[in-house]
Amino acid sequence: MTFTLTLRRPLGWLVASLLLSSPVLAQVPAKPRTPAPAPAQATSPDARYRSGKTLLDQGKYAEALKLLEPLAQPKARFDRAADAAYLSAVAAARLKQWPEAEQLLNLLRTEYPTYPNLPDALLLQGQASFEQEDYDTALKTLALMPADKLTPEREALKATYLPRIKDRNTWLRLLRRSSDDATLARAYADHLIAGGAYTEADRPVLDELIAKFSLDRARYTPRPRATKKSSYNVAVLLPFELNDPSWQTQRKNQFVTDLYAGLRLAQDSLQRAGRQLQLFAYDTGADTLTLKQVLAQPELAGMDLLIGPVYKSGARLLARYARDHQIVCVNPLSEDGDLVLDNPWHYLFGPSSATQGRVAAQFALNAFGSGRPGILLHEKTKDETAFANAYRATYEAQGGKIGVLRSLDSDVDVSLSAAFAGLDLANASHVVVASDNRRVGPYTLNVLQQQPAGKRPPLICPGSWLDNPRISIGQLNGQGIYFVQPKYYDEQAPGFRRFRQLYLQYQHIPPSIYANQGFEMLLYFGSALFQFGPAFQAGLAGVGPVPGAIFEGQSYTGGAHDNQVVPIVKLNNLELQVLR
Repeated sequence: MTFTLTLRRPLGWLVASLLLSSPVLAQVPAKPRTPAPAPAQATSPDARYRSGKTLLDQGKYAEALKLLEPLAQPKARFDRAADAAYLSAVAAARLKQWPEAEQLLNLLRTEYPTYPNLPDALLLQGQASFEQEDYDTALKTLALMPADKLTPEREALKATYLPRIKDRNTWLRLLRRSSDDATLARAYADHLIAGGAYTEADRPVLDELIAKFSLDRARYTPRPRATKKSSYNVAVLLPFELNDPSWQTQRKNQFVTDLYAGLRLAQDSLQRAGRQLQLFAYDTGADTLTLKQVLAQPELAGMDLLIGPVYKSGARLLARYARDHQIVCVNPLSEDGDLVLDNPWHYLFGPSSATQGRVAAQFALNAFGSGRPGILLHEKTKDETAFANAYRATYEAQGGKIGVLRSLDSDVDVSLSAAFAGLDLANASHVVVASDNRRVGPYTLNVLQQQPAGKRPPLICPGSWLDNPRISIGQLNGQGIYFVQPKYYDEQAPGFRRFRQLYLQYQHIPPSIYANQGFEMLLYFGSALFQFGPAFQAGLAGVGPVPGAIFEGQSYTGGAHDNQVVPIVKLNNLELQVLR
């Protein structure tokens, strides 16, 4: 049979992660209309300073930092050294080099204490401390700001970062040391109630905060804990777009149909095991307006689990709904770790780009050592940038060194060639290329193959290169090519062969990767419902990796909200071999 659907109708600089885009923090003069002079021609301090400001305006942060940082040092005796120090810190922060940014801001405060834009510097230093999870220092630094300066920005900064605290003792220590901080108090109350961390032991502290800061007692009254049930209801919110029967839409949405078919097959498997689980499909359409109409339906608030959406435009909308109604929501396809950063009711089914970067870096340290520097190239997209930042941070935190870090736009010939120009491949421990663009794989392999085999560094690249028709499988069968492949599965494994047999029986076509994901996702999270109940966050945090029926496994150990299992594979005699 084929599956049918049962449908239910339907701050200046300081905005979350965009904190560094506000003119309040930057205090950078208006953008010059003329292009920046070449650094080599900027010989005088004033010329280097002007060039550095222009490069900063143009988003060339590494080049700006290289010009401005020397001017900030006292020995430079530059009359605008304080401005150079602040702008250097801004550049370092844009590069997410938070320790360097903090050092520059400490230099500014120590050497130039009368700097007129000191409140901006303190605000940025507070963010640098927050990014390094040094919450005590962050709050102390922000407390140094004048009460009448940048108050909305300061409180928004705290409201953005404080929800990331997971440890109860850290919360209580901060509350003792900053007992009059209303934003901190509200963030902890939200952590207890909306975050699901509340226990009866927290009642005295919560009652005290409600009374002292006049918090809404109705909002911060703990809800009764959800108990285990014999049957669960799961809402599937996907863009089926059934109102548009055109073949173009049906073809575009085939992945949605496949994903849902996998979910239905998992439901069938759970029911055969005696676990009653009902699926309710909601057509969210292709825009957020339809999704909002679906979320307005009262019955949705009674669901035990939410699955969806697949488009980024609706992801945060559904995440907020999940948090407000305390229903776990699983995003089936996204790799954006920011979606689940501050929301204990939101999970990614797969590993985030940042988690993939961390795991790949740990593999590289074990496989190649840290004696020679690595080379890291990545697309300018958000996911690839997150991968690269996590890779570099992990690799260098454990003693390695990334000698070259470059971003590229592989659709632009000049950018692609510039990224690979002048690389010292012979002395590199390895090369990492984070790009799914089909032009990058052939280009990378061509560059590497120009090196003598004995001096050719190992390559770490995305698993999507294995499906690139522009690359022959023989090219990828080299001994030194490794793939980050979060969706790896063994087609000969008994679990997949059984799933494929059942899928063919019901759908009469082989399963796609989306069908595989739908099946594995509901099998795992559906089982979690029966094992731990609807609020299964603590349960998942306390168990180790669970082998998958199709994929390598799932793990949310330690409170992670994206899958921590990231297979690293290589081709060996034209067959994929899992190395991690």
